[in-house]
Amino acid sequence: MKIEHVSLWVADLEKMRKFYEKYFGARSGNKYHNVEKDFSSYFLNFKPGCRLELMHHPDLSKKNNEKQQELGLAHFAISVGSKQMVDDLTAQLKKDGFTIESKPRTTGDGYYEAVVKDPEGNLVEIVT
Repeated sequence: MKIEHVSLWVADLEKMRKFYEKYFGARSGNKYHNVEKDFSSYFLNFKPGCRLELMHHPDLSKKNNEKQQELGLAHFAISVGSKQMVDDLTAQLKKDGFTIESKPRTTGDGYYEAVVKDPEGNLVEIVT
């Protein structure tokens, strides 16, 4: 068994698609739009077969408090292949103005990782 894909509700579908394409090498499928439900989404494909679905509906409400934790997705991890790639990508994201929640380091459970907030505040672990 494997996880087929993870989905995120997003406020700015195009901005989020471009972020994952630019920094993580995602390849976007065609935009899906359900006129009846006013729902749009993209499936983003990563090598070797992992997918992320970005979903948007105009009636989504923003969190009342940016620090508020909600039940559900805490983070997801994208493997970039090496410590050097973790370091380089983290530096590039910081240079480009993204919030680095956790600098590159080896965690207690043995991962070499950094954590960045995507444009809408979702936590993305960048791992080897």
